[in-house]
Amino acid sequence: MSVETHPGPAQGRPDWSWHVGVVAALVAWWMIYGQLIPLSEWLVSRLPVERHSHTGEALAFFFYDVPKVMMLLTLIVFAMGVVRSFFSPEKTRALLSGKREGVGNVMSAGLGVLTPFCSCSAVPLFIGFVSAGVPLGVTFSFLIAAPMVNEVALVLLVGLVGWQVAATYLVFGLGIAIVAGFVIGKLNLEGWLQDWVREIHAGASAIDAPEDEKLTLVHRYRLGLDAVREIFGKVWLWILLGIGMGALIHGYVPEELMVRIMGADAWWSVPAAVVLGIPMYTNAAGVIPIVEALLGKGAALGTVLAFMMSVIALSLPEMIILRQVLTLRLIAVFIGVVGGGILLVGVLFNLLF
Repeated sequence: MSVETHPGPAQGRPDWSWHVGVVAALVAWWMIYGQLIPLSEWLVSRLPVERHSHTGEALAFFFYDVPKVMMLLTLIVFAMGVVRSFFSPEKTRALLSGKREGVGNVMSAGLGVLTPFCSCSAVPLFIGFVSAGVPLGVTFSFLIAAPMVNEVALVLLVGLVGWQVAATYLVFGLGIAIVAGFVIGKLNLEGWLQDWVREIHAGASAIDAPEDEKLTLVHRYRLGLDAVREIFGKVWLWILLGIGMGALIHGYVPEELMVRIMGADAWWSVPAAVVLGIPMYTNAAGVIPIVEALLGKGAALGTVLAFMMSVIALSLPEMIILRQVLTLRLIAVFIGVVGGGILLVGVLFNLLF
């Protein structure tokens, strides 16, 4: 997300009112968030359905998860919009363009955590990195980490399965991004870029980082609000679809069937979950409710996380966009390397948890 310089706070509105407004909004957020379960139960009670029927369970799940995910998304995106105001895409490209594989893979994967969580949103920055002369393997580390390991997924996973699992997911996800990018870089596949990208990449040189922009805290608040408006406009529908699918699984899918299909004892469940996830498309916020519903039905943690990783890191729309800059051979290598890493993570999670 680029940093835009605003002309200044709204005329006649002092800076202190912004600070007070942000604090008041955080207090209101916390109070409302604590009442989401009673609110969802009250909403179901007002409908002509039996609370513990399939429909009642599905509705309770939907009424609770929609505001929960939307509120978490708002808070996290606002906070990260403020953080990102310190890092422009130009500065990021300049930082990575002088780094070789290894250190560059670690840095780009770490920076990917701070980027928007939709895989398709990371592709324009990926193209910019390649065009700026950033090593191909380093750019792939960024592309993998950006959707797979991000603040939304981590915060929602902490609330869903605890900080230990979320921390393990963070380590494994970054590991996939770093190792996969390093392997792709060592294969020297720059010749498999599209011709126009290869020509730009070959002639690119490191760019100088621009001088720091002098933004006040109020400017950064406004950039955080801009981030909320921009990202919500792109993902709200996917969130509703994901929660709706999760509600159907929660309310109607028999627990015994889910354990049989996605249980830890089924050796083929992790590969099947990866293959099933690739054609789908959603983002971290949209897939978490599906993960929650699958786990609630007894599915194995590693299998579910492998499904989640494949959905948000190897989505079909992302591959279609990447086709503009990568040849089919390089896309196949990307899918193979990342898919292999996801398979390994799924199996290890089933063994550890």
